[in-house]
Amino acid sequence: MATWPKDVGIVALELLVPSLYVDQAQLEEFDGVSAGKYTIGFGQSKMGFCTDREDIISLCLTVVSKLMARYNIDYSNIGRLEVGTETIVDKSKSKAQKAIQVDGGKEAIRLKHLDAMLFHSPYCKLVQKSLARLVLNDYVLTSKNELAAKFPGLENFAEVKLEDTYFDRDVEKAFMTFSKGDFEKKTKPSLFIANQVGNMYTPSLYGGLVSLLVCESASGLAGKRVGLFSYGSGLASSLYSLRISKDASKGSALDKLLSGLSYVKPMLEARKAVDPLEFSQIMEVREKNHHKAPYTPQSSPDTLFPGTWYLDYIDDKHRRFYQRIPLAEQPQIQRLAL
Repeated sequence: MATWPKDVGIVALELLVPSLYVDQAQLEEFDGVSAGKYTIGFGQSKMGFCTDREDIISLCLTVVSKLMARYNIDYSNIGRLEVGTETIVDKSKSKAQKAIQVDGGKEAIRLKHLDAMLFHSPYCKLVQKSLARLVLNDYVLTSKNELAAKFPGLENFAEVKLEDTYFDRDVEKAFMTFSKGDFEKKTKPSLFIANQVGNMYTPSLYGGLVSLLVCESASGLAGKRVGLFSYGSGLASSLYSLRISKDASKGSALDKLLSGLSYVKPMLEARKAVDPLEFSQIMEVREKNHHKAPYTPQSSPDTLFPGTWYLDYIDDKHRRFYQRIPLAEQPQIQRLAL
């Protein structure tokens, strides 16, 4: 009888970010907002963006083709494919939903049981508030005679009810202050990419997972329990956890996963900075031409990373035609029509 395979789960990840970014401190000045609104209020240093040469289809083509090539995977070996996208952008909804009931009830897991806690990240400050909210939930579930020992300095909130705290700034501030240590240790490492790229919407939670993986060593990650929460626009929110493999030896699945992500930091460093005026002009071109057909994109593909699929043109029947920037080891141009 065959044995169950070891470490079934996520064995490969591929991250794609735009090749262009705008500095957020410069954008604050350009937009005429107060200094720190984006860099401190949102927790962003840089914001990645695409020109009219890229769309949801080209992004998917690029990231999938790079994943398959990087890990030498044959397309015939793929048994199931799922696509998750941002509804407001491409007007789609997930085709399937699952309701999963986890035994254990409200006492099943608390923040202390997790080595890391990752969140869907519209902006970094909201993630910090979300972690504070988890601490508040733990606080409410704690018996009153244990509050002073487990939550020193928060005794004044002993009678608080969750339904009364949603818009209570005093509660929010107190628990953000109290949870700062947990945030620095368990959550902040997952915000590395969000700080550098901005809100990725649907993939932002897994961008947080990639951030955690590229900011830690294999030995530091081995055996850790990681909590992940995605808001799901309120319709299908999910909270679940992952256990990272305990085997961090050379050649292990964890070692291969981290080696496969070694390109992430160099990729971020290789991006091109665009000044705020040019950024606003590029966004204006996208807004004015988003639904046009026929249409030929105005931006140059020369700024894109090698191996990137890009929109070549749209014909009068709204069919989209794509080309791929050659890789150094694959000089021929690839074309695709959809």
